[in-house]
Amino acid sequence: MENHSTEESASPALEPRKLNPVTDWFVRLIKGIIVGIGFILPGLSGGVLAVIVGMYDPLIRFLANLKDKFLKNLLFFLPFAIGAAVGIVLFAVVVEKAFGKYAAQFVCLFVGFVAGTFPSLYKTAGKQGRKSKDILILILSAAGIFVLMLVGGKQLTEVNPNMLSWLASGLLMGLGLIVPGLSPSNFLIYFGMYDKMATGIKDFDFAVIIPLVIGFILCVILFSKIAAYLFKKYYSGMYHFILGLVIGSSLAIFPTVVFPAFTSEGLAAAGLSFAGALLFCVALFVAGTIASYLFSKLEEKYPREEIF
Repeated sequence: MENHSTEESASPALEPRKLNPVTDWFVRLIKGIIVGIGFILPGLSGGVLAVIVGMYDPLIRFLANLKDKFLKNLLFFLPFAIGAAVGIVLFAVVVEKAFGKYAAQFVCLFVGFVAGTFPSLYKTAGKQGRKSKDILILILSAAGIFVLMLVGGKQLTEVNPNMLSWLASGLLMGLGLIVPGLSPSNFLIYFGMYDKMATGIKDFDFAVIIPLVIGFILCVILFSKIAAYLFKKYYSGMYHFILGLVIGSSLAIFPTVVFPAFTSEGLAAAGLSFAGALLFCVALFVAGTIASYLFSKLEEKYPREEIF
């Protein structure tokens, strides 16, 4: 009996629980919805939310050892997967509405989400010490992705969505789960794919959904073991590299998405004056920063480095 208990605790799916099976199933469903929101909202990370709700560690262990009690673990994560799908679809509707005439303003809200979580992410990145080379990695990765996005400019953002681009988008979404703190939506906004993705999900367009799902699954399966190894061996360097990507990609959104909204054409399309558009942007940025900062205080109770 004692050996059986030890074996059960080693399973990636099983955790000590006191809830009855029905309640527990719905709790995992709700956790999935929360993580799904992180996938669809820019500035948030599905991986971070999975950490907070206590699902990241068992999920990564399951994905890294798929053959170990596969059916049992699959049934454990089924409500979580259903919830994640529900969260993505529900918030795709919200996002599509937000990315109408006030796209630039709502982008400021999402950039605020990034700004609010940065202190917590920076603190977490230095939990195992911070060397000058880590700061250099952060600066170089931020500058690199910023220049890439800025110089790439219209050549990248004007590419029409197709199966390959949706497959790549799915790979990015998978990284959002594998790498806590990374928000793929920042990159999708820049590439002009984000609002189209939200519309495709909302309309159940399987030409969008199927390659997204395939790319997501491929990324998670291929990189779960690699990510766990890299974060365990090169924790500080990896986190500072990711922080740089988050900073650079967020800053690149301003000249490519936000600033054009303040031209005469952009203001006319939104029906706003320059002062009104600016106030709207600032208000949403501040709201996003405050909400995200409060959210990050909760996140700090679940240190990310313990899951690798």
